[in-house]
Amino acid sequence: MSMLEAEGLHTFYGKSHILHGVGLEVREGEVVTLLGRNGAGKTTTLRSIAGLTHAREGVVRLFGKVTTDWPPFRIAGLGLGYVPEGRRIFSTLTVDENLRVPAERPGPWSIPRIYQLFPRLAERKTNKGRQLSGGEQEMLAIARALLLNPKLLVLDEPSQGLAPLIVQEVFKVVTTARDEGISVLLVEQNVRAAVAVADRAYVLDDGHIVYEGSAAEFAKDEERVRALAGASAEEWEPAGEG
Repeated sequence: MSMLEAEGLHTFYGKSHILHGVGLEVREGEVVTLLGRNGAGKTTTLRSIAGLTHAREGVVRLFGKVTTDWPPFRIAGLGLGYVPEGRRIFSTLTVDENLRVPAERPGPWSIPRIYQLFPRLAERKTNKGRQLSGGEQEMLAIARALLLNPKLLVLDEPSQGLAPLIVQEVFKVVTTARDEGISVLLVEQNVRAAVAVADRAYVLDDGHIVYEGSAAEFAKDEERVRALAGASAEEWEPAGEG
């Protein structure tokens, strides 16, 4: 079953044509990664899916419903959890207060469960958002999205600016979400980390999809991975190995 289908998306910022017929699919219970260099259109694709920047042409279907022109709050209410680039937590609220902001939806994820998944947040629950490290802020942003009990979790650059050990923790959450039956769409500059956890991969180049297929197969193409990875070409070693 398809959780997300995007077909022929053309999205503009003013007169700038950013997406040129972008299409992708996320099926039930899988992790899909969307890769590409800076400026390729990855964030714009996510914004088009989440209703933050509507496509001028094309169709977005979420859970079988056409949501192309829906406002973000309706899309979130349908079961999409979106963690934007830059985290965007409330810096003047405590961790606990941040976690009480999302409207509750029925499902397995609750604040006590979040504190089990992220013991670090439990230790810092009375600290304000601005007092957290970058990694703790990312955990908090993901935690808020999980509290919506989404059917599809969309993550934009969750490892950006984080130390390698914290990156491993963040990616463990991605696999935990999948194990819980949540589908995941992941935009990520750390190509090796992304293809290690993803089932399928898409590659964007200048607003066009130039690759679609198995993430494992893409990972074997060392030349392509290095070309995409750039500064993130370091070895990726999942937690618990090596």
